[in-house]
Amino acid sequence: MAKTTTRQPTHPGVLFKRQYLDAMGIDIKTAAEEYLGVSRATLSNFVNGKSGCTREMASRLSQATGTGVAVWVNLQARLDTWTAEQQKSTIRKKFDETEGKRCA
Repeated sequence: MAKTTTRQPTHPGVLFKRQYLDAMGIDIKTAAEEYLGVSRATLSNFVNGKSGCTREMASRLSQATGTGVAVWVNLQARLDTWTAEQQKSTIRKKFDETEGKRCA
C-alpha cells in the first residue's frame, strides 16, 4: 500500500528556483535565456508553480543542472499524484470484477 502524505509535495519549479537560481544568484531572465533556452515567461511560470514540468523542461533542467531527467519527471509525478488524490471525483458506479464475465 502506498504511503499517503498530507503535505503537498513541493512543485519542481519552486525547488529548482530555491536550490539552483537563488543559491547561485542567477535571475530568471538569465537562467531562461543563457542556460535553458526558454523564454523568461516560460521559466517564470514554472518557478512560480503556474506550469508543470514537461518532458522538454525536464530534459533542459537535467542538462543544465547535471541531474537526471527522471529527477524532474518524478518530482512532477509526485505532485500530480498528490493533487489527484486530493480531488473528490464523482463516479457513477464502481467496477465489480465479477460483473460482465462470461462463461466459456
